[in-house]
Amino acid sequence: MTRRTIRQYSKQEVSEQLLNRLMTEAARTQTMGNLQLYSVVVTRSEEMKKRLAPAHFNQPMVTQAPVVLTICADFHRTTRWCEERKATPGYDNFLSFQNAAIDALLFTQTLCNLMDEEGLGYCYLGTTVYMPQTIIDVLQLPRLVMPVATLTVGWPAEEPPLSDRLPIESFVHSETYHDYTSADIDRYYAYKEQLEENRHFCDINHKETLAQIFTDIRYTKRDNEAMSEGLIEALRHQGFL
Repeated sequence: MTRRTIRQYSKQEVSEQLLNRLMTEAARTQTMGNLQLYSVVVTRSEEMKKRLAPAHFNQPMVTQAPVVLTICADFHRTTRWCEERKATPGYDNFLSFQNAAIDALLFTQTLCNLMDEEGLGYCYLGTTVYMPQTIIDVLQLPRLVMPVATLTVGWPAEEPPLSDRLPIESFVHSETYHDYTSADIDRYYAYKEQLEENRHFCDINHKETLAQIFTDIRYTKRDNEAMSEGLIEALRHQGFL
C-alpha cells in the first residue's frame, strides 16, 4: 500500500552483494517445472546504459540509475542443458516463450517486492517490449532469449505521491466474468477522471476525456500495431516463432 515508482536516485551505490542476495531470494518464486526460465542482465557501466537508453525512448532514469536490470524470458539455457544431456528439446515455439515470459515476470515482481522491503527504489519500464531488437543487439542475447522487463534500480532521491488505483469491485468477478454497464464504467473511473492532474492532462492536450489521452496520445492504434510488428519480428529472430 506504500509502493511508489521511483525515477530519481541518489548517488549511493547499490552493492553487488545486496543485489545478488535479493535476486537469490527472488529465485524462490514460482516457476514452471522448476526450470527457472529467466535470465537477468545487470548493467552498471555508463557506456552500456547509454547504449540501452534509446530502446527506452531515452528516459533519463536509464542512464541516471546506478543499476539497470534487464529480465529475459530464457529457454536457451534449458535447451543447452537438454542438448548436453542426450535429450531433444522442443522449445522453439510461442508456447515456450509464453511460459518463459510468465516465469520472468513472476521473478521480476518478487524482486520488486523484496527491493521495496529493503528500501530500494525502482522503475518498471514497459518500453522493453516496444523495441526489443535494440536490447537484443546491445546485450548480445542468443537464440531463445527475449527481453520482457527492465528495472532501473537505486536508492530513492524522491518520494512521489501514490498513484491512483481502480476499486476492487472493478476488476474482481464472482464465479463468471460480468460485463460492464455504462453506469459501472462511470462509477469505477469517476475518481481517476476527477483527479486534478488528469483534468490538467485533458486541458493541455485539448482532449474531452481522459480516455482520449490514452487512445490518441499515449498508446495509439498506429503505435501499437507498429510495435506489435517489431515484437513479432524479434520473437521470430530469437527463434520463438
